[in-house]
Amino acid sequence: MKKRIAILGSTGSIGTQTLEVIAQNPGLFEVEVLTANNNVALLVEQARRFKPNMVVVTNECRYEVVRDALSDEPVKVFAGRDAMNQVVRLDTVDMVMSALVGYAGLIPTLHAIQAGKHIALANKETLVVAGEIVTREAVKHKVAIYPVDSEHSAIFQCLAGEHMNEIEKIYLTASGGPFRGYTAGQLAKVTTADALKHPNWHMGAKITIDSASLMNKGFEVIEAKWLFDLKPEQIDVVVHPQSIIHSIVQFRDGSMKAQMGLPDMKLPIQYALHFPQRLTSGYPRFSFANYPAFTFEQPDTKIFRNLALAFEALNKGGNMPCILNAANEVVVHAFLKEKISFMAMPGIIEKSMQKMGFVKNPALDDYIQTDKETRLLTASLMK
Repeated sequence: MKKRIAILGSTGSIGTQTLEVIAQNPGLFEVEVLTANNNVALLVEQARRFKPNMVVVTNECRYEVVRDALSDEPVKVFAGRDAMNQVVRLDTVDMVMSALVGYAGLIPTLHAIQAGKHIALANKETLVVAGEIVTREAVKHKVAIYPVDSEHSAIFQCLAGEHMNEIEKIYLTASGGPFRGYTAGQLAKVTTADALKHPNWHMGAKITIDSASLMNKGFEVIEAKWLFDLKPEQIDVVVHPQSIIHSIVQFRDGSMKAQMGLPDMKLPIQYALHFPQRLTSGYPRFSFANYPAFTFEQPDTKIFRNLALAFEALNKGGNMPCILNAANEVVVHAFLKEKISFMAMPGIIEKSMQKMGFVKNPALDDYIQTDKETRLLTASLMK
């Protein structure tokens, strides 16, 4: 039986690469659901090629465009976020690739988990915002969460066969982004175009900015806590500019395991989709001749304050990571629109964290309310 995949966010970077993996393995996978928000031209193109049972366009204003474009195809077309929440529950879905950007991934991923669907998780904000609820629901419904982020996939791979051995520490590696080594003065002059030029990875605009500011690494720290049941002091970040060692696990005897490979998101994607078996691939292979040296350094959290703010949110717990995420989404959007500077982002996020009400043991409704209120507050701080 082929594994039937629902891809939430099929037109984004992870979504399109997931479809590449599926296309290369037609005997193993088939597309059951595709969802997108605004990129309806690509959604229609994907639907024509992969013939899913259904597509969902969450922007209801684009529904008629998609419906008419696919009127000659045996594809059901739905619109709205409620429709996305419903289709992930269908019996015809075996696994959900959660590849939406930002907070938008939380609710549909929860719906999928509550319906007993295994999750390939590329949307780190799901665990950043509500990690305690998500992991609790996954245990309750006997759902596996397979990490797709290259760093968490690396940790996951290093832990294979080690279930009896205690983790002492994990090291999440970071490329350092395009501004590694910059002074505060240099960062004050960077433009949006500068920040969108990642040295090693090709990603969507939002995650590329997060990588440049090290907020993405901060989110990964919080995500790792929930994925691997770790304490904050068990998680460290090390800058590794070559992006070949994707992360490291240190065990209680002091030995360390690292997962290595060329930076290509299709590798963790296919590992998540077909776990525990590895798929044969024709992707380029790593050569030591091309990388005569690996280097490592500590991140500068005084210059890149977002990483420090993420650790602060992790240590405080409660709804603080939700506040961190919502504020970050607002300031990144403003930076992409060139309304604020790169250096202004962490200061605005910090003020939001200080001004928002803290909830120590939030329920899902608390997270939803926190997200809404933080966005309004953060927007007001930029006026």
